[in-house]
Amino acid sequence: MTSAPSSLTDKVQTFAFESGLAAARFVGGICAFVEDEGRATLVGETSQAVTLHDGVVLETAGDGKRLLTAGDDGTVKQLLATGEVRTLAEHKGRWIDHVALGPDDSFAYSTGKTAYFMPAKGNERRSLDAPSTVGGLAFAPKGLRLGIAHYGGVTLWFPNALGVKPEGFAWKGSHLGVVFSPDARFVITTMQEPALHGWRLADGNHMRMTGYPARVKSFAFTSDGKWLASSGSSEAILWPFQAKDGPMGKQPSMIAPSSTGRVTMVACHPKDPVVAVGYEDGMVLMVRIPDAAEILLRAPDGAAVSCGAWRADGGAVAFGTAKGSGGLLAF
Repeated sequence: MTSAPSSLTDKVQTFAFESGLAAARFVGGICAFVEDEGRATLVGETSQAVTLHDGVVLETAGDGKRLLTAGDDGTVKQLLATGEVRTLAEHKGRWIDHVALGPDDSFAYSTGKTAYFMPAKGNERRSLDAPSTVGGLAFAPKGLRLGIAHYGGVTLWFPNALGVKPEGFAWKGSHLGVVFSPDARFVITTMQEPALHGWRLADGNHMRMTGYPARVKSFAFTSDGKWLASSGSSEAILWPFQAKDGPMGKQPSMIAPSSTGRVTMVACHPKDPVVAVGYEDGMVLMVRIPDAAEILLRAPDGAAVSCGAWRADGGAVAFGTAKGSGGLLAF
């Protein structure tokens, strides 16, 4: 950073947990801090601790109404703002590696090479075997289409369209996280190498987004779909998606540079062009994209920021670290 940003650190409510934080998410307006070791704490007017998994939380997914967690105990759990916990799926002796929330309370999860789709009600579970171990899952914003990342590319599956062959988009290498653009025109994956890869769905044209010094572990589109924010560098990297070709042939914008640590978390505001940025040294900034103005939310202390999220109305932001520190700021 070139100068000290404004600070709201004295307004942040802080918490200390027994293990590192896998997620900080909002459920019905309540903040849920999910620990790596299977516990969650709901923070509202009072705090409520619940047990989710008999083991490690491997991934979480939330839509503001409920939170789903995948565990190495072979279960998918659902957590509501009331503290109610339900088991939605179970595979004894297997790890549930990934989970994603779909429309109308449907969801998907994976174990090994198999992706499963669970309709909201009435229909049986459906499954699809990927070419290799599933690296990530995401639902498209329009219609019921599931993106499945794996080695060699991404597969798009319409689980309700029986008899329709899944569509594959290929690119060599191991593809991990996956996300659709808000207008459903592009699908983007993180890779095992320090890069992102994308495809324009209309014609399959490739987008290579390279130049990162480290692997991208956190990425998210802004609410208007104009930017894809990502970690993996000493600043937040924003790829432009305003034009019909997306970032093809364009350079990214870079905001919130740090001289002391790489970005480990990005979380985009649900309404405004603002992004929360966390770093491996523990710092958290809130950054306005148009002018790159910064506000400090957490001072660096050596504990890498592992998660962050905004409340659905944009009125609060939460974040956590790999050493179990949590922060919550309501505006």
